[in-house]
Amino acid sequence: MSARKLRVGVVMDPIQTIKPVKDSSLAMLLEAERRGAEINYMLQADLKMVAGEALAHARLLSVRDDKEDWFTIGEIQDLRLGDLDVILMRKDPPFDMEYIYTSYILERAEEAGALIVNKPQSLRDMNEKAYTAWFPQCAPLTLITRSMKEMKGFLAEHGRIVVKPLDGMGGKSIFVVAKGDNNANVIFETLTDYGSRFAMAQVFIPEISDGDKRILLVDGEAIPCALARIPSADDNRGNLVMGATGEARKLTKRDEWICGEVGPVLRERGVIFAGIDVIGDYLTEINVTSPTGIRELDRAFDLNIAGTLFDAIEARLGQASAR
Repeated sequence: MSARKLRVGVVMDPIQTIKPVKDSSLAMLLEAERRGAEINYMLQADLKMVAGEALAHARLLSVRDDKEDWFTIGEIQDLRLGDLDVILMRKDPPFDMEYIYTSYILERAEEAGALIVNKPQSLRDMNEKAYTAWFPQCAPLTLITRSMKEMKGFLAEHGRIVVKPLDGMGGKSIFVVAKGDNNANVIFETLTDYGSRFAMAQVFIPEISDGDKRILLVDGEAIPCALARIPSADDNRGNLVMGATGEARKLTKRDEWICGEVGPVLRERGVIFAGIDVIGDYLTEINVTSPTGIRELDRAFDLNIAGTLFDAIEARLGQASAR
């Protein structure tokens, strides 16, 4: 890469709605600002395609680490997305058809020369729950089915299971079901919409009481610590938005092994920033859309994870320009 200013784009939710002290997208933008990058801020509604070219109404953005006053937005300017060096796709789920349409526009920008973090095709391919099926050696026994009968059989065989929708986020609609629970039938009916939608069932992992660990990977390499999200006394879910408590920890040997299994595949598939979830000894989710946890881990271990990410981005850009 030459010494010219890095041109960064970010597609995200409205920046005024974020929580600056914990927002990973802001951490990335603060690092871009520290590196003197030009930051172009976009919402999904700002993107468009004309004659196959990816375009946007973007606003120049400057950011600062101030929990009361963290951004300044400039005037709208039209740009070709392919003229940007890198675009951070940080729009939160739901992963719906609008998200997929956005990925098509970003893929055209990628073909025009922009590096997209993460690769649009991988955003479409890697459902955050179902993609654990590519790593059965790391995951708890998992059933994905539309069949309520199959779910009942899975519960009868294993005694206690976790069931959840494939398109959920933030702990939404996750149920722990035990054999003999009279609510089991209605839960299975609701999640599968009476057999018309796929849902997931996994063997319950009792170590959830010790926390659901979020481990961040940058270009396939694990950050050497995790954010363990410990469920509250009245909930089974290890999600901060559901009241779990965050606790920073060093990775265990098993965590490192799981990362060694998953990381190279993510790197090969163009996933430069990911968050995997580990409960006990098991991989339960692979998050590639808008992973979080940067700011908590930075504070706990005096890290600069966004700096590591931008080092990886600049290395990728350098490799591309050398071809």
